[in-house]
This record gives sequence, structure tokens and C-alpha cells, in this order.
Amino acid sequence: MTSQSFDAVRDKVAGMVREHWKWFLVEGILLVVLGLLAVAVPVIAGLTVTIVFGWLFLISGLIGLFNTFAMRHAPGFRWSLLSAVLGIVAGGWLLVQPGLGLVSLTYLLIAFFIIEGVATIMFALEHRRALSGRWGWMLTSGVVDLFLAAVILLGLPGTVEWALGLIVGINMVFGGASLIGMALAGYAETP
Repeated sequence: MTSQSFDAVRDKVAGMVREHWKWFLVEGILLVVLGLLAVAVPVIAGLTVTIVFGWLFLISGLIGLFNTFAMRHAPGFRWSLLSAVLGIVAGGWLLVQPGLGLVSLTYLLIAFFIIEGVATIMFALEHRRALSGRWGWMLTSGVVDLFLAAVILLGLPGTVEWALGLIVGINMVFGGASLIGMALAGYAETP
């Protein structure tokens, strides 16, 4: 990326934050409120996340099954059928056995936080000039993601019952706080 194209991207990002700071603020506040609720009742939040994923897998599997049979003469029919059936089975399993699904999702959450943490840190470092004072919030969010992944991993298997809800809640609070910080910095730069 050339220096001019980087400057153009930086200016576009900064302009977008200034222009839409209210939406960033609203999203940040909502994330903080929902995150605090999840922290207050982590077992319920964890089971809720598991059930939501169950419905997502089940519905996407059913839609995939319908589309697969609607286009049964297209190449890859068997693979599409396998994918749809796996979605239905995974979704049904999460809905029927949310406690066991919570274990699987806890391991998935560990992987997610590691990947998100690294990506957020890299994003912050690459945009520290474009985001001026806001990049520190993003860097903090990425470091917190890595810390949360380590906490869950080191506490297994005892952390499974409460970790998903608590960690998702904490992540939502910090993610919301970073959006609020970006929004307020964008507001301060608004002409």
C-alpha cells in the first residue's frame, strides 16, 4: 500500500468515525449494558448463547436442505446435503443438550478470543496513526481478549459452567467501551 493510499484510507476511516459517532456511541452503550447483564447471570447467559447457536445451526441447516433439494441437479449435491444435515444435527444437539453444547462452545470461545485478540491488536497497530487517540482502546480490547482466552483455558474443566456467559459479557463490556471511546473521540473532532 502506498503512502497516498494509506493516507486516503486513514482519512476515510477518521471521517466515517466523525460522521457516524452517534451510532458508534449507541452500539457501545448497548454492548456495555448487555455485557453487564451477562456478567450478572453468567450461567443463564452461557446457556442462552448455546441455545441461540443451536437455533442458528438448525435454521441454516433447514434452509440449506431446502436449497440443496431445490437445486439437486447442480454439482456438489452430496456435499451440500452433508453440510445441511450437519447443520441440522449440530443445531438440534445444541438445543436438546445445551449443557454439553456449552462445553463445545467454551472451546470454540477460546479459539475465537485468541483469533479476535490477535486481529484486534494488529488492527490497532496498523491504524495507530489514522485513529490517533482511539487506537489505544482497540489495542486494550485485543489484549483483554487474549487474557480472557487464557483465563478460560487455565480454568478448565471447572470454568465451563460459567465461563461462556461471563467471558462474553466481559468482552461485550470492553468492546462497547472501545466503541464509546472511539465515538467520543469522533465527536470531539467533529467540526
